[in-house]
Amino acid sequence: QLGVVKEDKLVEVERKDLVAQYIGQTAPKTAEVIRKAMGGVLFIDEAYSLSVASGNDYGKEAIATLIKAMEDHSNELVVIFAGYKKEMNDFLTINPGIASRIGYNFYFPDYSPEELAKIYVLSMEKIGFSVDDSLRPHILKVMEYFSSLENFGNGRFVKKYVQETLIQHAKLNPNNYDSIQKEDLPDINEMSDMLSLKQGNREREFD
Repeated sequence: QLGVVKEDKLVEVERKDLVAQYIGQTAPKTAEVIRKAMGGVLFIDEAYSLSVASGNDYGKEAIATLIKAMEDHSNELVVIFAGYKKEMNDFLTINPGIASRIGYNFYFPDYSPEELAKIYVLSMEKIGFSVDDSLRPHILKVMEYFSSLENFGNGRFVKKYVQETLIQHAKLNPNNYDSIQKEDLPDINEMSDMLSLKQGNREREFD
């Protein structure tokens, strides 16, 4: 409506959508994504991963392709690089070509524990479960603990907590279809164990 972009279009991608596995394939892959976003907005989630070396270093090729597109099509494309604050600051330091073409930097503060607890309750209600007010202190305690950790995931953590609640509910109260009980709510230790296990699996897959 402001006329900043020509089309009502948003293309959301991450590293795997831009970086190929073999030499010579990343630039065309990134160029195709840019072509699809032309006239609208290209949103790159966890953009800092493009500068993190893995089994190959093709992320730099994707960055070079993005830089050229941002220069050549500055009036036809809006590019948003998103990610955690510290990692994004490092990303901009490592890639001055990107930093020099970014006009604005925005920092969005994390949700407060109270907001996270409210999001959890609303998410459960949306899928048909009621959450009694007596359970709020337990939920808030979990949110307070994990929101104090670095890179805890913010709203993404709430989604994980919802998933773990449903798993626990299916095991403990399979015949209750409309309300969440206290025993259905994972505690801090259970969530810590679950997150540690998933992190370990990701590290093994990366290796």
